[in-house]
Amino acid sequence: MTKSPEWASAVLLLADGTVFWGKGAGANTTNTGEVCFNTSMTGYQETLTDPSYAGQIITFTFPHVGIVGSNDEDLESEVSAVLGCIMATEITEPSNWRSGQHFDTWLKEQGIPAICGVDTRKITTLVREGGAITGTLAHFGDGAVDLFELHARNLAWQGLEGMDLAGEVSTKQSYDWSGSRWRIKGAEGTEISGKPPQKPLKLVTLDFGIKQNSLRFLKSLGCEVMTVPAKTSLAEIMEHGPDGVFLSNGPGDPEATGEYAVPTIRKILKTEVPLFGICLGHQLLALALGAKTKKMHHGHRGANHPVKDLATSKVEITSQNHGFVVEDASLPPGVEKTHVSLFDGTLEGLCVQDRPVFSVQFHPEASPGPEDSSHLFSRFVSLMEAKR
Repeated sequence: MTKSPEWASAVLLLADGTVFWGKGAGANTTNTGEVCFNTSMTGYQETLTDPSYAGQIITFTFPHVGIVGSNDEDLESEVSAVLGCIMATEITEPSNWRSGQHFDTWLKEQGIPAICGVDTRKITTLVREGGAITGTLAHFGDGAVDLFELHARNLAWQGLEGMDLAGEVSTKQSYDWSGSRWRIKGAEGTEISGKPPQKPLKLVTLDFGIKQNSLRFLKSLGCEVMTVPAKTSLAEIMEHGPDGVFLSNGPGDPEATGEYAVPTIRKILKTEVPLFGICLGHQLLALALGAKTKKMHHGHRGANHPVKDLATSKVEITSQNHGFVVEDASLPPGVEKTHVSLFDGTLEGLCVQDRPVFSVQFHPEASPGPEDSSHLFSRFVSLMEAKR
């Protein structure tokens, strides 16, 4: 066993041998995954319940994590898939009328280990300059920890390339989404609003790790939203008589998930049903159209990413979370680039010429983040209405 500092109750060991001692929070457990960083200043609970973070340990660059506590309204999925949480300071005491319980209590309930009081700037710099790195986070509490064992775990972890995680976080059975967008009513609580039109549109969402706010947006715009598992066949999708199909966000390597998803998406394309994909859904659509994807150096994760719409020349601030990207030069004839990142010039959106098919790499539903791009949901609904 390794002798730890007397004050420490948690440790983060990176694959390069860098050790960060800190104070533990959340679940007393040990997890190994890809260490990444998120630059969002708000929405830590939404971030930790985003299924796209499966297989990852998140470093928050913003220090005051925990200040709004936790509540049932800010969940983006029922069960968190994230492997750990890294914070610069100890959890801030809740100071918000919406808080239902302390953030540390919520972390324990979710089974998420956390480490506090570490140099998150150094971790962020290591990832930004060296690229994605494997790490093991251990909240050992009053017990002991063996760094050699943690190092062995780092060596054994295969990394996200070649890993299909969408199948793990996807719903196991189809369900009809009944909620809509949250509206703040006042200090007494929150309410859901949104009236469906007289003749609602039928929408099928392929769940690769969907965030609930996407479903809220689509429902509030008058869609009957049926969410189906990632491996649902074309025949099962078409049984619902969809006016459109939505390809959701999700985790893992798009090429691995594409082994079963791409053949289905290609069949959907032949039906000429309007199609809209975001994040992993965008990458899977690109693969189905004949493009290629690759692992990024360190990815895009945060709520402050500027993206340029090439059709309008407008710049929108977007929420992003992805470690893979569609290769710009691989787009086949008939597929147009529609959006680019102003951070690094990477592809952020595409459309198919003369077809009701488009996708974006970012999260138009935000949560957390700005809603600059929420109009894309309205565009999708318009395409469905025109096709019907």
